[in-house]
Amino acid sequence: MLKISPEKGFKTELQAPTAVLVTRRVTFAAAHVLRRPEWDDRRNKEVFGQCAGDHGHNYVLEVSVSGEPDPATGMVVNLKDLDRAVKQAVVRHVDHRHLNRDVPFLEGVVPTAENLALVFWRQLDGQMGSGQLQRLRLVESENNSVEVTR
Repeated sequence: MLKISPEKGFKTELQAPTAVLVTRRVTFAAAHVLRRPEWDDRRNKEVFGQCAGDHGHNYVLEVSVSGEPDPATGMVVNLKDLDRAVKQAVVRHVDHRHLNRDVPFLEGVVPTAENLALVFWRQLDGQMGSGQLQRLRLVESENNSVEVTR
């Protein structure tokens, strides 16, 4: 917030808000199929449409962390550390993988964008060092994205 005081000309004073939100964006490619094993093909296609067959996406994952900037560095979180945490907790497990078969923490999960975002949140929460996870946005396609917020 910038305060301008009319007293004795213009006086500016830069005041930091109580928290700053920092967002890191990473990408990964993965395949999946949306289907429930207890449903027959007709029901799966009825509910999930074309997504009931194997296909893939180039996902974009945005992770937002909030906190107060460190007085010494001016950073809420070091972007190298945030990037490393996101890659360790999520990306290394899912990039160029089949989400239904290759990712242990997704076992038994129908990998919709909504479910992926919720599971990724659980993987990341508590891994942000001095910052706190506030928002996670998963973009599955140019027309489809999901957000989880605190």
